[in-house]
Amino acid sequence: MSLRPAGAEDVPALAALHALAFDHPWGASELAGLMASPGAFALLVEGEGFILCRAIAGEAEILTLAVDPAVRRRGTGRALVEAAAGLALLAPAETLFLEVAADNFAALALYRAAGFEQVGLRRGYYASGADALVMRRALNR
Repeated sequence: MSLRPAGAEDVPALAALHALAFDHPWGASELAGLMASPGAFALLVEGEGFILCRAIAGEAEILTLAVDPAVRRRGTGRALVEAAAGLALLAPAETLFLEVAADNFAALALYRAAGFEQVGLRRGYYASGADALVMRRALNR
């Protein structure tokens, strides 16, 4: 698995991966805007998945994690989360947050295995009506 930083030139590939991974994907312009925001960074495993994060003022957030359904359960998601946590720690961030749909059981299992704990709930947060679980992982261990 070859994991590397993703840049503006990768936005079309990121948008294509996001479209494979989500029912309501973010488009290239949305991803480009987020990648250009202060503290943003992205990592890519070519043709498999990517993670987009932001680290500001001692906290980091996973904005999205997309893995092609055809290659799920092979470690790509976990590798991206761990690499992002390492970069966030260097930012330096003390905590890493994310929001995940309460009915996304595969993602919940991944995040729990990666050391995330639920710290909040946002009812009806997603377009589907699903609740969002707010999760946090301490990075300063």
